[in-house]
Amino acid sequence: MYIGQGMNLNYLIFMLPGLLLSLWAQSRVKGAYSKWSQVRNSNNVTGMETAELLKPRVGLQNVQLGRTKGQLSDHYDPTKDTLALSEAVADHPSVAAMAITAHELGHALQDKEGYGPMRLRSAIVPLVSIGSNIGMLL
Repeated sequence: MYIGQGMNLNYLIFMLPGLLLSLWAQSRVKGAYSKWSQVRNSNNVTGMETAELLKPRVGLQNVQLGRTKGQLSDHYDPTKDTLALSEAVADHPSVAAMAITAHELGHALQDKEGYGPMRLRSAIVPLVSIGSNIGMLL
């Protein structure tokens, strides 16, 4: 069944639950970040200091540390072996900063150990980026 100018109702039926789940998860993450970014950690260390302390403990000395703009834009880039922390995470001694840094270092550890889903994600990202860039041009 089609709605309007060729939009398939089945497409909406299958996509809507995923979209709603994604929005709910994003809301939960932002809420937790908002709460815990206001709580100073007991060690009074920033996200960047947390990364510098944890890297040698888990054998990730080769991972380079960098910064990225935006909020909740922190990420590990396996193609460059780089952990990029947003300014709020890198520079503030909050519980959220420590947790986000540890989470991203976890991705670096997955990459180092050849974790299957991480390798699959790394293989898919360039394809998704191409599709996204083409979509922006249209």
